[in-house]
Amino acid sequence: MSSDGGGTASILALMIAETRLRQMFEEWCDPADCRAGIELCPGGDPIVRWAHLRQLGLCDELERIADSLPAAVDKIRCLAVANTLVPLLRDIHRYEEQAVFPVFQSMEGCAELRAATIQRLCAEHLEDECFADEVTEALLAIGHGHPVGNAEAIGFMLRGLFETMRRHVAFEREHVMPLLDPQRCKRLS
Repeated sequence: MSSDGGGTASILALMIAETRLRQMFEEWCDPADCRAGIELCPGGDPIVRWAHLRQLGLCDELERIADSLPAAVDKIRCLAVANTLVPLLRDIHRYEEQAVFPVFQSMEGCAELRAATIQRLCAEHLEDECFADEVTEALLAIGHGHPVGNAEAIGFMLRGLFETMRRHVAFEREHVMPLLDPQRCKRLS
């Protein structure tokens, strides 16, 4: 594929991810949450603020499932989370990598640190998506009535994913998004 074709494909992928995120944003966003103050959701991009809230909501769902294992597990909840988890993470990650991170990288000062931060966050995106694939398989099996098997191992797997997702969102909220919010930057300087 030519470099021009790759660029076109990349732009198309970003447009698709952004369109899907905007559609989900409009469908699922509680307007009160999306107008939240800087303390709750720093950053000027309402899509990222909404994406963080959705990711944290998924973390809460994963925690509820882990806490309910093995006897009181809600199969419908397992199926709902399984069907949402990977597509949502992939769309959010693509949007961040192609729309947010380039702006973060282009800011003045500390270019090497910003590049290292972006590299770390992209690696975490890949790890989270791979982990989410494994969690999805387990949740689909439980949701379709397969025996839970080793509830402790499944609970540990779910907790491993939602804890890393929460840390990732916290890092972006505390270290990336405030720098992209012009109002916050004015108050800090």
